[in-house]
Amino acid sequence: MPLYYNSTMGEKITIINLHKSFGQQVVFSGLHLSVHEGEILCIIGKSGSGKSVLLKHCIGILKPDSGSILVDGQKISNDDSDASIIKKFGVLFQGGALFDSMNVYDNIAFPLRRQGASEEIIAQKIPELLAHVGLKGIEARMPSELSGGIQKRVALARAIAKNPEIMLYDEPTTGVDPINSGSLYRLIAYMRKIFHVTSVIVTHDMRLAFTIADRIAMLHDGTIIVEGTPQQIKECQDAVVQQFVSGKAKV
Repeated sequence: MPLYYNSTMGEKITIINLHKSFGQQVVFSGLHLSVHEGEILCIIGKSGSGKSVLLKHCIGILKPDSGSILVDGQKISNDDSDASIIKKFGVLFQGGALFDSMNVYDNIAFPLRRQGASEEIIAQKIPELLAHVGLKGIEARMPSELSGGIQKRVALARAIAKNPEIMLYDEPTTGVDPINSGSLYRLIAYMRKIFHVTSVIVTHDMRLAFTIADRIAMLHDGTIIVEGTPQQIKECQDAVVQQFVSGKAKV
């Protein structure tokens, strides 16, 4: 069981006894984790520990070998019945994952069109979404014309366009300079404040985790070995946790 757990908030995501292997490689071996409604939870861990794999399980891209994932009490079944659950999620992928052949306008419009929104509504909404991420007047620009930090802002605007209840962030500060990383921290907190989303961030960036997380959970050897507030994680005496947090030695 985790070293720390203390919250009275309702559970938005509940992961129960999750097991997953790829051939001989064991990724999860009885992982338990809850994400509370409205919180910002950071999942930390070394590269290859399964952080991004966990996100893919949450949105039904990967199917567990055993165990369950529930969203608002409804189990993900990895079939067509999951559509209503998956609609609750927005995802900011590690590289932004913008469509190279589409300009900014069409990238953000993509999920809106799939939802059947009219072009009039889309034309009204896109400037509002860009304003939320601190961008204006770049609708005609192509992804190749944008810096990595700006691409991630556009990708965040696209994710929020779906009005998700839950935002998943996969290493949001990777490839972004420290100044723009700070801007992303503020944007993630702003999205929670404005859109009331529950946020799950997988990251190796401890500055990000300590700055904006309500709780931090560490994934190691297939399970969550510790979870708690940023202060609790800083004070945790577990050697594996301290090595990772301090960056003084490899875990």
